[in-house]
Amino acid sequence: METDSPRSPALTVVDLFAGAGGSAQGLSQAGFRVLAAVENDSDAAATLRANHPETKVVERDIRFVSPRTLREGLGLARGDLGLLTACPPCQGFSTLGTLDPLDERNDLVGQVWSYAREFQPAAILLENVPGLARDPRCQRLFRQLRAVGYGLRTWVVDAAGLGVPQRRRRLIVLAARGIRRCDLPVDPREILPLDFLLEAPPAEEVISLAGPLERTADPVHRARRVSPKVMERLSAIPVGGSHRDLPDDLRLGCHVRLEQQGKKGATAPYGRIRIGEPAPTMTTRCTTVSCGRFVHPTEHRGISLREAALLQTFPPDYSFAGTYGAVERQIGNAVPVRLAEALGLAVREVLQRVSDTEARLARQRSD
Repeated sequence: METDSPRSPALTVVDLFAGAGGSAQGLSQAGFRVLAAVENDSDAAATLRANHPETKVVERDIRFVSPRTLREGLGLARGDLGLLTACPPCQGFSTLGTLDPLDERNDLVGQVWSYAREFQPAAILLENVPGLARDPRCQRLFRQLRAVGYGLRTWVVDAAGLGVPQRRRRLIVLAARGIRRCDLPVDPREILPLDFLLEAPPAEEVISLAGPLERTADPVHRARRVSPKVMERLSAIPVGGSHRDLPDDLRLGCHVRLEQQGKKGATAPYGRIRIGEPAPTMTTRCTTVSCGRFVHPTEHRGISLREAALLQTFPPDYSFAGTYGAVERQIGNAVPVRLAEALGLAVREVLQRVSDTEARLARQRSD
């Protein structure tokens, strides 16, 4: 793949399926400048604009955005862009979603190739659920990138192993021009700066950063309202416990019926986040106590939106636009900020190695 520009690419980013800006925030913290973000959801786009005013936010279905028009609008020649990053919708690939191979959102993976072909970036970074790697559309994307000179490596990582206070298994794909697959690390942690802390703090420590819920001035620090019956259940769940610890008169009928049928059922609903451990994966219902282990570690309520955002490692003053449900969805869908920062630092190291190799070869040719 020949580029229009022979210059070394700057640390610039175009972010596809950008959501509320978890990836943009993390990459910014890693030293990248996010030039543009493409996001179809109006609430998420508003969140992006509020927190990243210098980023061009394209609020439109990516299928109707011209990669060439966007590139030219940014004043970039082919090959100028440092990094193209994307997190396509994962519901069709996720064990928490539909696992429907015919889900039309699965086809959005192909949009990454359209942008890669047009921008010809130095590196491409994908983050998604591990199931994406098995999809034939993803495999086709890999073949297309290799065919035009990208070395490519895939990793499955738990975000908790990169300092995120949350268990979250993700597929990471890194493709870079001018490097072979065998020269990319087997584990991205191998090329992170030595001062990057890999150990995740316990969930309750992070949650406590939001402060008391009562009389808070933070509009995002609010929890879902629950009925008196649900409040009674929450009050009866011990620290570290779940619905299985409820007395018979407070147990949910659906759980009782499953046990009568000899089925275990889900253990996470009405579960407290465990003390001393990372939180569970934040989902699009991450403050809804009936949808997972999202009960506050010690208080009788679900975690607040701000507490969920902190577990996703957003800065404490990060603002969100939209209704309660819209903000909850944005937080759960986001790339954890610290994960994006770690990956950004890894990409920087890879790009530096490519640059060093090219400089060495240039000197050899001139000698």
